[in-house]
Amino acid sequence: MPRGRGRTSRVRRQKRSRNSDSRGVSESYKSEFIALKKWLKDRNFEDTNLIPARFSGTGRGLMSKKPMREGQMIIALPESCLLTTDTVIRSSLGVYITKWKPPPSPLLALCTFLVSEKHAGDQSAWKPYLDILPTSYACPVCMEPEVVGLLPKPLKAKAEEQRTSVQEFFASSRDFFSSLQPLFAEAVDTVFSCSSLLWAWCTVHTRAVYLRARQHQCLSSEPDTCALAPYLDLLNHSPNVQVKAAFNKETGCYEIRTASSCRKHEEVFICYGPYDNHRLLLQYGFVSPCNPHACVYVSREMLVKYLPSTDKQMNKKILILKDHGFMENLTFGWDGPSWRLLTALKLLCLEAEKFTCWKKVLLGEVISDTNEKASLDIAQQICCCLIEETTAVLQKVSQMKDEKVSLVDQLTLVATLWAEELKILQVSAKTLDSLRAALA
Repeated sequence: MPRGRGRTSRVRRQKRSRNSDSRGVSESYKSEFIALKKWLKDRNFEDTNLIPARFSGTGRGLMSKKPMREGQMIIALPESCLLTTDTVIRSSLGVYITKWKPPPSPLLALCTFLVSEKHAGDQSAWKPYLDILPTSYACPVCMEPEVVGLLPKPLKAKAEEQRTSVQEFFASSRDFFSSLQPLFAEAVDTVFSCSSLLWAWCTVHTRAVYLRARQHQCLSSEPDTCALAPYLDLLNHSPNVQVKAAFNKETGCYEIRTASSCRKHEEVFICYGPYDNHRLLLQYGFVSPCNPHACVYVSREMLVKYLPSTDKQMNKKILILKDHGFMENLTFGWDGPSWRLLTALKLLCLEAEKFTCWKKVLLGEVISDTNEKASLDIAQQICCCLIEETTAVLQKVSQMKDEKVSLVDQLTLVATLWAEELKILQVSAKTLDSLRAALA
């Protein structure tokens, strides 16, 4: 038998193939990471478990140097490495923050510090950390309006709210920035530009870890729970892992322990939370393929689209659903239509003589085979319509990628989101076929 053609060789090749996506290329030799490691060492942190690496599926992340077992500590970052509002108040900004009325928010304090330190360049004590931060972000707030317009309607609405919130945040902070002029040779308008503040806002929102609330009299009463965690924030998200993460007062470290094992030279993940892809994109700027928490939202307009217009009790039914919280979070998921969606449809499909049974419907009781079948038929029509709409948007995005070369990265992210939703809808359609066949 020719060398390398036997069963053992095939097994080795299959294992290499399975591991190819999870294995990364070390970046620990790069100057920015050498500087960061030295900076961290000076703050009493040395890592023996992880090294920075680049992965084909997730980009830059952290790779295990040795096998990690369930329950093992992934990382323990000392408080001296964390960037919090305490850090800001101890800096040259502290005097100005203390004097300013009304008190700035914790978020404004962190954003101001980031912009100020970024502007300081080589003079900043935080330069090694700032140098490894992204220079731009992919959150919808950073997308061009024409790209935001391609997002699913519920996400588009939240993205527009987010953009308005950031604009108001910037506008309301200008007077505070003006008070900082003595700290800068340049005009503060050039230092604290809209783009620099957006960068700082995204840095905090996409990379901060949660700490137990602190209280500073010189800051507003808004929750002060965010901390930036250099090096630790290189850990990427996976919905398929479980970790325990918290600040340990006894050790003075922010600690993360894994609840699953990890092989040598694989990417080490943490889980940001059981979030669907809409929230991941809105808050962190990415989409998680095959996310078990992903879903497709059904709008009110779509919910009632295929219901008979002759139903005189329709307005009453919708009011009942509203009053009992059944007009929100109606979804299709990997296991088909959600219980909430089917329950809403069952109530909407109640015949006139069965209308008094609406409380039983909300409790999950079966009213009749006719009602069950009608609700599944409507769900199937909604699902098919959403498949058509999703396919049309994907075609439009594909065309725009050819026409708008400068927006390719943003459009690719949007296409990934829609492609995941299409998969969910296709799975849901098959599930509905099975449910309907069982009632036939």
